[in-house]
Amino acid sequence: MIEGLQLYLVAATALAAGLMSGVFYAFSSFVMSGLKRLPSPQGMAAMQSINITAVEPALMIPFFGTMIAAIAVAVTAVADWHGAVSVWLLAGAASYVFGTFAMTAAYHVPRNNTLEATGIDAPEAASVWGRYLQEWTRWNHVRALTSMVSALAFTVAIVLG
Repeated sequence: MIEGLQLYLVAATALAAGLMSGVFYAFSSFVMSGLKRLPSPQGMAAMQSINITAVEPALMIPFFGTMIAAIAVAVTAVADWHGAVSVWLLAGAASYVFGTFAMTAAYHVPRNNTLEATGIDAPEAASVWGRYLQEWTRWNHVRALTSMVSALAFTVAIVLG
């Protein structure tokens, strides 16, 4: 049974995971497409600028906060086990922590760093940018999906509990 503080925690975490899913979806669905339409040096420079502003509090607080909240939800699910409800809570937490947060650290951040280290007029810039557009965007779709799965799993747990 989900009640009291745990209910508020799970509901807030579901909303935050949904928010992050929307951010990732927006990037995958039209921001990256818009950048791809620009000449390579302009698109690359724009993404380098976006990556700088992405590590400011407006994105980092919900991104890290959701991860911390998801871990807290997992702890409450294990500490106060309620069968299927706890399984859904753990699934939601795992989806965000591993599918969104860990993927960002292991996959997206290194690519962002490579893009940042490549000058827009470097000989390899066009190939770095082309590869970045394809690979980064493909896996950003996955981040959008894992965040949404997290939000959905937390919502199912609330409905069941």
